[in-house]
Order: sequence, then structure tokens, then C-alpha cells
Amino acid sequence: MRNIALSALDLAPIKKGCTTSEAYNRTIKIAQHIEQLGYKRIWVAEHHNMEYIASSATSLVIQHIAANTKSIRVGSGGIMLPNHSPLVIAEQFGTLETLYPNRIDLGLGRAPGTDQETAMALRRNNFNTAYQFPQDVAALQQYFSDDNADSKVRAFPAEGLNVPLYILGSSTDSAYLAASLGLPYAFAAHFAPAQLAKASEIYHQNFKPSASLSAPYFIVCVNVIAAKTTEEAELQSTSVKNLFAGILTNTRAPLSPPTFEVIYKGIPSIEQAADNMLSCSFIGDKETIRRALEPFIEKLQIDELMAISYIYDDQKCLDSFSILKEALED
Repeated sequence: MRNIALSALDLAPIKKGCTTSEAYNRTIKIAQHIEQLGYKRIWVAEHHNMEYIASSATSLVIQHIAANTKSIRVGSGGIMLPNHSPLVIAEQFGTLETLYPNRIDLGLGRAPGTDQETAMALRRNNFNTAYQFPQDVAALQQYFSDDNADSKVRAFPAEGLNVPLYILGSSTDSAYLAASLGLPYAFAAHFAPAQLAKASEIYHQNFKPSASLSAPYFIVCVNVIAAKTTEEAELQSTSVKNLFAGILTNTRAPLSPPTFEVIYKGIPSIEQAADNMLSCSFIGDKETIRRALEPFIEKLQIDELMAISYIYDDQKCLDSFSILKEALED
């Protein structure tokens, strides 16, 4: 197997019967646990108008995680840049980097992270921002650069700080952009796996070395439900499957306990859609996970595997990250 780095994504999901505060506490427990295991980083994602996702104020959640950990890198997976002024994001992440030196990542996405009506509220009717993503990334790089010292608009305390930028995406467009800018590329295969293979090919074939990166660095985020037995993992996986069914049918619900059968069993259209969205899911015991991941990592030239584990039980969620670590080390 390639010399693979291991990291995690968390959205601070709110569980059935739990509060938002408890969701943040769970994220901290995950971060502390994987830090002890030697995971490289944990990212949180920007989402809006989603009742059961608590990571909307992403930079604040990053600060909370960084304050409650010691060494693990913490960042955004990602900040949806069209929702924000590059200057504001530079100031926020410059502040984070100043508070937690050499621990902050800035992953950037082009999508709104929400529905169109909420996107309008976030962008104040300026929908052109999505098309300005490459220019906004360049502006962000400039704000962090020492070369911006003579500019009339400067970002403090960001200027001169080394906050690594990552391009996030779920399509080939983002692959071309990451390659052309010579930046690391993170693909969201945990919910949009359809173009994963093509995006990997495009990124690796078109990569142009930059001042920040000499060779391609490819991160892939996948669903991982690992347990002591494959039967137990399959049972726990019904929580994420039911969660995605709620997204598909616009009947969103909190992360709920596992069910003996998925709630959409016997509805072919939902079964097919859920299977497609979750096709980059690795479910099973340690050996099953290892056998599935080895060819996946090699074929796609993955440098870093980022796991998201929608498991209802807190301890079983932590155990899943431990088993994944063992599977990739043995």
C-alpha cells in the first residue's frame, strides 16, 4: 500500500435526542481520539440552513477544536469561498494561524453548501461569486503573501503567514483548477463519488508545480464504518444510509440509531440513489476494510485518506477510527 496519511472530516452532526452543544462535544472527542492515534488532521465543513448540522460557523468550530487539542492539524473541508469576501477569510484564518501556529488548514470550495434561497441570503443576491472562484482563490493567496505589503488593502494578521490552501471539489472542474494552481486537491467522494476516477486522472496529468507544492497531493474523503465484525459494521451503517435517504427525499432527520433494515428498503428509486451517493463507503471489520482500501488507494494514487464516520454511538464511532488506523498499518 502507498505510504498513506490518515485524517478525518466531521460536520458536528446532531444526533437524535441530543443538543447542538452535545454535537460539538462529540466532535472534540473525535478530534482528541484521532490525535492520540496519530491522524494528521481533522476538518470541518461549512453548511447552512441544515437543522441537524452544527458546523455553519466553520472558523469558530475550528477554533474550538484547536483549543481542545494539542498537535493535530485543524481546518476547513471546506470554506465555501463564494459565500465570503476573501479578505474576511484571510483575516479569520490568519487569526487562527496566529493563535495555533502551524496547525491550521484552509480548504476552499466553490459550492454554496446549501440551497439556492439560502445561498441568496448569504451572498446578498450576488450569484456571480460562484464564477469568480479562481479569482477569489488568487486574491486569498495575495492577502497571505508578503508581496501584498504595498497594497492599499491588506489582511492582518494574515499577511506573511503560511496557511496552506487546498482546493476541494466533487467534479472535474475543481481538478483542473487545483492542477493549474499547483495546490493540493481534496475530493468529496463521501457524497459525490461519480467523477472521482476522472478527477484523479485530470489532477495528476495536468499538475503544475508551484511555490507551495512540487508534486500532486491528492486527498479523498470516504465514508468508513469499521467494527470488530462485518455484521456489526453493516448494522451501524444503516444510520448513515438512513441519513442520506432523508437528504434525497428532503425529509432530513438527525443522526439516528441503526435499524435492522434501511428505512427505504423496497423503494427502488431511493435504493439506487442512495447506493450511488454512498458507493465510496468502506464497511466491515479490519480485514474487510484493508482488502477494500488497498486497491482503491493504489488505483487512484491517493496520498491521504480522509474518513467520515456517521455512527450514532459515540464509542463505536471512536472505535471505527481506531480500526481504520489498524487496517492501514498492519
